Amino acid sequence: MEKKKSAGKRRVAKGGERASALIERLRRSPVAYHALAIALTLTAIIAVSSLLMMFITRHGTHRTVPDFMGVKIAEAQRAAKKDRLEIIVNDSLFVPAYEGGIVLDQLPKGGAEVKAGRKIYVTINSFRQKMVKVPYVAGRSLRQAKNMLEVAGLGIERLVYETDIATNYVLAEYADDREIGQDSDVQIEMGSGVVLKVGVEPEKNTTIVPKAIGHTLQEAKSRLWEQGLNVGEVIFDDDVDLLDRKNARVYSQSVGHNAGARLGTTVDLRLTLDVASIEKNSKSSDRMAKDLAEKRIREEQTRLDSLERADRDNTVRALFEGNAASGEVSDTDEDEFF
Repeated sequence: MEKKKSAGKRRVAKGGERASALIERLRRSPVAYHALAIALTLTAIIAVSSLLMMFITRHGTHRTVPDFMGVKIAEAQRAAKKDRLEIIVNDSLFVPAYEGGIVLDQLPKGGAEVKAGRKIYVTINSFRQKMVKVPYVAGRSLRQAKNMLEVAGLGIERLVYETDIATNYVLAEYADDREIGQDSDVQIEMGSGVVLKVGVEPEKNTTIVPKAIGHTLQEAKSRLWEQGLNVGEVIFDDDVDLLDRKNARVYSQSVGHNAGARLGTTVDLRLTLDVASIEKNSKSSDRMAKDLAEKRIREEQTRLDSLERADRDNTVRALFEGNAASGEVSDTDEDEFF
């Protein structure tokens, strides 16, 4: 045993001597010495960096994000905490079909792989819609009134036209069956609409229907209101859920683009998320609108030609009657005039 220990000590001593000799030789060669020092330093830096990165990024601590959709926010926060995740409420909507406080949307989506400590951003359903003051818009043009209502977060429930000396001039405004006056302080839910009583001259009671196809529901409504038209039934395709409705676009309107219509006419809308269907119907609508425009031009030209002929005939008749009164036209001359 003693001999083995002695042999071991001799090997260690010899190893130390070799290392010392190697270091001494390196010191006598500055280039090799510094190269080795740099290599060892870089190795140490890489090793320390790897350890730090593993600690900071929590390597090996991935989590699968639960699906919080339809879950109450308090319950979602408790579940997230167990998985070392954090719930952040970054938006809220008011969807009457859902209970208040329900998670409507989340990012990242359920099933995604994330690191522990990751923030999950959610949109929840408000407990009630925000109330806003109804602006006083009577005495303004329909376009001005529409813009003021939209800025306030409101819309137009219905346009009611009645005979007046000015067309598209707002005569009165109603919200919740109450007339809105200049000093009124009436509040209604954001997104709801008011009833506008609007004037119309009997001879100026028509408008041209704008193109709603390709637009979101809010954009389509705004375009129709501006032209003095009412929005009727709004139908979403079956695959459009409540959260996707803001992204859906009109692909069908009951009264065609560029058609003539009486002020106050109701236009029904259908909306979808199908881009191909929207593009197809948009092109078809443009072709029909072009045909209607050309037809309108032809009808206007025919009307002008008819007026021109009538004016010419009236001029000839007036000239004939004047000459006949002075006795300068014979029966033969009368035949020549016509």
